[in-house]
Amino acid sequence: MTLLTLVIFLSVLLLITLGVAAYETYGERKVAAFMQDRLGPDRAGPFGILQPLADGGKMFMKEDFIPATANRWLYFLGPAIAMSTALLTGVVIPWGGTVTIGDFTMNLQAADPEIGILYVFAMVSIGVYGIMLGGWASNNKFALYGAIRASSQMISYELAMGMAIVALVIHTGTLSMGDIVAGQLDGYWNILRQPLGFLLFIVCAFAECNRAPFDLPECETELVGGYHTEFSSMKLGFYLFAEYVNMFISSAVMSTLYFGGYDIPFVDQAGDTSLLITALGTLMLFAKIGFFIFFFMWIRWTLPRFRYDQLMNLGWKTLIPLAILNVLLTGGWMHLKPYLGL
Repeated sequence: MTLLTLVIFLSVLLLITLGVAAYETYGERKVAAFMQDRLGPDRAGPFGILQPLADGGKMFMKEDFIPATANRWLYFLGPAIAMSTALLTGVVIPWGGTVTIGDFTMNLQAADPEIGILYVFAMVSIGVYGIMLGGWASNNKFALYGAIRASSQMISYELAMGMAIVALVIHTGTLSMGDIVAGQLDGYWNILRQPLGFLLFIVCAFAECNRAPFDLPECETELVGGYHTEFSSMKLGFYLFAEYVNMFISSAVMSTLYFGGYDIPFVDQAGDTSLLITALGTLMLFAKIGFFIFFFMWIRWTLPRFRYDQLMNLGWKTLIPLAILNVLLTGGWMHLKPYLGL
């Protein structure tokens, strides 16, 4: 992939990510309205489809208030880190197969490092600094409480998520996102190999994205707004938007690791570089992502919020022991496979 092609691909990926995240806000309000027997947004454009643009314009035009006692540099740095790390994660996700048109060949993956999964975890881990810095720099007790909750929650659930991925890596033998998808193109997805690992991963993904029932860092009934209490204008918009970008990327990662990525059921895509098959594969990946995004929203408007002690007990006393058990079972199975002739 040439430099110009890479820049164009990254620009398109950025626009798609921002567009999907923007309309996730619309989708969430419509899903909530449907589940509560309401209409939802219906004023801005037909069926309210311009509501995300109206919300974005409102964020841009609101007064940019900075608390007098805030640490100005860290106050600006917090939302910037949160948004940047959310956007950087998508570069290692394979969004489709290889396109070949005449002499032109392009792989629909910006980068495929051998440590692709570790890169995703690195970006997720850095993202917690954006929340922590924003909460501390605000010099507000509610924001600080929310930041402490967020950091401890993310650190706790990253352990179980990481061990779920360790079991997957033991099974697949690679850390490359592209190779993991290639290993599922036979239609035998990793969800069949690692059902417990997937269950652990999706629960931890809810906690990492601060989504209900794990939205303790921004619990309105206790902390006003949590770590972003003192933020306004687009700095607040960055925090809110980063959550939806993370939800989109988390759905893409789950689809890639456990549901075959761009693999189309009952279609042999191995070695097929035609434009039609590649386009259908990309559409299939986005269909899987759309399902997980809906699942995020469905859970939010179905389950009540955990208490903080329940949140930590679930992470440390249930998920981590299950993740360790999953690693041991996976390692034992891979050791026994040669002896069983499998």
